[in-house]
Amino acid sequence: MSLDRTGLHTAQGEPEPDSFGVRRSQLRVRTLVTLRWLVIAGEVLLLLVMGLGLGFQAPYPLCFAVIGAGAWINLLTGVASPGQRVFGDLEATGQLSVDLLQIGALLYLTGGTANPFILLLIAPVTLAAATLPARPVTALGVLAGALSVALAFFSLPLPDAPGHQYQIPESYRIGAAIANMAGIALIAGYVRQAAEESARMALALDMTQAVLAREQRLSALGALAAAAAHELGTPLATISIVSKEMAREATTPQVKEDAELLIAQAERCREILKRLSETPETASDEVHERMSLRQLVQEVIEPHAGVKDVRVEAIVTGAPGVKTPDVWRLPEITHAMTSFVENAVDFAAAEVLVTARFDADSVSIEVRDDGPGFAPEILAKLGEPYVTSRPGVEGGRTGHIGMGLGFFISKTLLERTGAVVTFQNGRPRGAVVSARWPRSRIEVGAG
Repeated sequence: MSLDRTGLHTAQGEPEPDSFGVRRSQLRVRTLVTLRWLVIAGEVLLLLVMGLGLGFQAPYPLCFAVIGAGAWINLLTGVASPGQRVFGDLEATGQLSVDLLQIGALLYLTGGTANPFILLLIAPVTLAAATLPARPVTALGVLAGALSVALAFFSLPLPDAPGHQYQIPESYRIGAAIANMAGIALIAGYVRQAAEESARMALALDMTQAVLAREQRLSALGALAAAAAHELGTPLATISIVSKEMAREATTPQVKEDAELLIAQAERCREILKRLSETPETASDEVHERMSLRQLVQEVIEPHAGVKDVRVEAIVTGAPGVKTPDVWRLPEITHAMTSFVENAVDFAAAEVLVTARFDADSVSIEVRDDGPGFAPEILAKLGEPYVTSRPGVEGGRTGHIGMGLGFFISKTLLERTGAVVTFQNGRPRGAVVSARWPRSRIEVGAG
């Protein structure tokens, strides 16, 4: 199976959450600006009803000045930032603090905690509880509580109608402040808990979808392999027969050489399909199932040792004083690493080096070539199937044109054996593919 260095998507496992809680700001500029306009419109409407409809006496110029300042800040916020931008934690805390101070100033002018609209102080803290981490929520809750206490003792009189005088007892004002602080704590706590639960559910759904998508790809891959093994038998036999006829009737040495190459490659394809269709029960002999690390790398490079113009070498090296491990003969490892070597040979300038390293804890195999390496724009996307091949693939020795399926198959096979697979470019040039296992996963007699 040939592999191409194409634009592939990395398959580095499923997402790993750092926390199930709300970890960072999720407050968008558009959300805050829209809610502010609603609050400002409500404040203006309320003052108009109080002044024009009911005739309450209040410092309306100062009230409208406070509302105008809030409208100006909101206008600047909406103009200065794209609506889809998410506030940073500190910026969001500052914006909501401004809202609390604006509402507090308006309440100071209209009776403090004697004004039933003291409940408006709950709104910014509730929004923070739904969208911000715990520390900003706590800070905003403390600020809202402090404003409630301050407004219980310091404020202008509650607006009243002409000819009516209202005397609000201090005990009521203090009780209203306490009730408001309790409301802030309870409502923010409920909203916070609901937001965290929603985040947990969303994360669980995302992870489930990712696992299902991966399983579907693997299932499709199994069906594809079975279909390939069944369907390719006849065309491979036809290719083999026609190639033999061409070799017998060849008019020039070059044509005969090409025909013999076709025969050899068709036979190799048949062997690969046969290996893929083998079941674990066919190799139950313990002696056959184990091999030395050197045998493994020799099997990996053997099919490509005779490629013209490319030297393929294998090296086994280990930590001093550590015994060289015998490893299980796993077809997944042999097939995947052979495929990586074939890809390296296809694009190498002159040399491919396969290095097996071991220490007390791990075993790794690295395939390195001296070719052009992976293109930067696709290096981070290696490992997913069904992507068109890179430009210039015809420069490879085999001239194969793949869809990235080979990298996906090989990487998936190695990961199922416990390996961590990485792709990178070497220095000063070339591509490097590496697989690393804990010794306990592949060493005979370990664990």
